[in-house]
Amino acid sequence: MTEQFEEQLHQDLHQYLQSMKEIDARLPECPDVEEKWEQIAKAYIPDGIREFNDFPSASLGWMMYIGMAVAKFWDAEWEIYSKIEDLYAYMRDKRGYDSMDEYIREDVLLLRGVDYTVLEKLVGECASCVYNALRHQNIEPGTKEAFNAYVSCLHQLYMFGAAMQFFDERSGKAERNRMGYHMTKMG
Repeated sequence: MTEQFEEQLHQDLHQYLQSMKEIDARLPECPDVEEKWEQIAKAYIPDGIREFNDFPSASLGWMMYIGMAVAKFWDAEWEIYSKIEDLYAYMRDKRGYDSMDEYIREDVLLLRGVDYTVLEKLVGECASCVYNALRHQNIEPGTKEAFNAYVSCLHQLYMFGAAMQFFDERSGKAERNRMGYHMTKMG
């Protein structure tokens, strides 16, 4: 059940973000960023679950920002950031959980003005769509199945956050400040 749900989330987010020209058809492969997922998830889940009932979109959306931040760290100074034992706590503790999204948009991604607002709206839409998909699973809250489905949501948001940061169709616009990688098949 959870694998099917996560695959459907993957397909839905991929289609939506590609239609918005936020990612390529071919998603980036970055083992360094992917390898950080489990460590980040273990650190994040206690905070995310605590916030989920009152702020489900934030609980989900923050993970998309974290994925973007990890991709940015990878591109900038991975030899430094890869050695930080708890990368999630490092980001959270800059301004606290509630303002982590602002910290990532302002201080990590260096966004201002329209780009700051556009990203906030896009992440909010993705988080709302994922939350809606989760609710439609009709899973009993507090069960192992509910926990696994929540983790699947976080995983997809993290990976697509990273994918969005690696790619920008409009990478010629410096204020977008994404990295402009385009994925092409080798060989």
